[in-house]
Amino acid sequence: MPPGSHNLTAYILLLITTWGWGCNVIFGKLAVGEISPMQLVSARWLGVSLLLLVFARKYIVRDWHVIRKHLVFVALMGSAGFTAFNGLYYVAAHTTSAINIGILQGSIPVFVMLASFFLFRFKVTLLQSLGVILTLLGVVLVVSGGRLAMLSQLQFNLGDLYMLLACVLYAAYSIGLSRRPAVSALGLFTAMSVVAFLVSLPLLAIESQQQAMGLPTAKGWIIAGLVTLLPSFVSQLLFIRGVELIGAARAGVFINLVPVFASIMAVLYLQEALEWHQAFSLALVLGGIGLSELGKDKS
Repeated sequence: MPPGSHNLTAYILLLITTWGWGCNVIFGKLAVGEISPMQLVSARWLGVSLLLLVFARKYIVRDWHVIRKHLVFVALMGSAGFTAFNGLYYVAAHTTSAINIGILQGSIPVFVMLASFFLFRFKVTLLQSLGVILTLLGVVLVVSGGRLAMLSQLQFNLGDLYMLLACVLYAAYSIGLSRRPAVSALGLFTAMSVVAFLVSLPLLAIESQQQAMGLPTAKGWIIAGLVTLLPSFVSQLLFIRGVELIGAARAGVFINLVPVFASIMAVLYLQEALEWHQAFSLALVLGGIGLSELGKDKS
């Protein structure tokens, strides 16, 4: 296949990937009142684990001798990047808008870069520094609801704060991936998915005890199925393939489209109004990430 065809195939796969991840924002909002956050997390990772054990069983069997030597790593990654991130994500959907969730999720690459700088002395260029500032300004604008006076009074939307914490956890997960053991992406993904499901069970029990949650509605089960298939299974597999075709650095840039897709779908399907501060925040976050990408050290 000619190189250009590889690029076109990767671009199409990555567009579908980021659209699927944008859909997760919409599913999170639609789940409110239909299925509880931890019910959704447990159902999601149980479904993904079963699908992967069917379709990717040979990878987990082949890589098990390596994975079992790194079970602590796998447990931490699955717990932080899958269980805790998704739990906070769906809890946030109860008290903040889908647009805000999408925009805040777009800040993850900058959190990764900041953590890399402070923890590993990763070199940051001037353009990247400006990108960080722009992105963080966008985050502050979202969290303050466009009313910067709220910052001095420490009045924040709790859902936005949950989402920020989720982004920090996913940034830690992303950094951890760069230090993963030498196993296939599918083998590692399967192991982390199983861990994510197992870790979600005690959290589900606590949630059920504290909130006396009933069983999900029929709509709730449908949402759980869609979350399992699209953002969790299909998008992840397509992203892995996209990385294989054009590399992690180029594929990672497409993640910046998630807040764009999420914002568009929130307006179209949830009838959310895109307010001035959200549009400006989206521009700041995407502009900041764009500067960070342009300013990457080429040495």
